Order: sequence, then structure tokens, then C-alpha cells
Amino acid sequence: MGLENIGGWEFVVIILVGLFIFGPDRLPKAISDGVKMLRQLRQMARNATGDLSKELGTDIQLEDLHPKTFLRKHLLSEEDEAALRKPLQGIYDDVRGVADQVKRDAESAASAAKSVTAPAPAPVPTPAPQQPAIKASWDDVT
Repeated sequence: MGLENIGGWEFVVIILVGLFIFGPDRLPKAISDGVKMLRQLRQMARNATGDLSKELGTDIQLEDLHPKTFLRKHLLSEEDEAALRKPLQGIYDDVRGVADQVKRDAESAASAAKSVTAPAPAPVPTPAPQQPAIKASWDDVT
């Protein structure tokens, strides 16, 4: 975890906000205190995972402390996990099959509706008979 997700402008904005909040004379001290706090938090997490590994007798990483991952990796064997998943897998397969059938039925109904409600081609209008053009002269206007 590092600064790879922070762009140049974001970094500049963070520095400017820090300058406005702490001021130029206290900003270096605030940064060093923040870095020191992060190091202490990481050390505490390492110690906690080390103690937990010693108590359980297995190797535990920080990511393994999520309850689902912890149960899968350290408390359940593969057979236990398969036994727990088996009833639910059958239900999942049944629901998936029904959902696929409903989707196919909906698509066929939509295509049938399109073919039934397709508009008939518009009739071609017949041209109106042309009337002879009336010529106006200058005498008619005056």
C-alpha cells in the first residue's frame, strides 16, 4: 500500500490543505507524527497476528483475519466445506436453471411481440393532379 493511487494534483492539494491546517512551521512535525503512528499500527497488527498464530499453531496473515477467510482456511477442512456447500449447491443449480428458462421465455415472447406489432409499411401517397399555373401580369396587379 503506497502512493500509487494518488495523482500529482491530488498530492499537491493534500500538501496545501496540510499547510492551511497546520501552518508551514508545524507541518513537518505533523507528517512525522502521522508516519510514526502508522508504523506503530502496523507493528501492533503484526504482533496480533503473530500471537494468534502461536495460539492456533498455524500461520496466519493479516488478510486471514476476515471471519469468512479465517473459518475456511483454519477451522474447516475441505471435506467440511464441501459438506456445507452440497445442499446449497443443489438449490443454486435449480434456481439458475429456472432463471435461464425464464430468460429464454421472455426473449421468445419479446421477439414474438415484435413480429406481431411490427407496423405495416406506410402506403405510398399518390400525387395530386397538377393544375395549370396561372400567369399574372402587371396589368392584373395594377
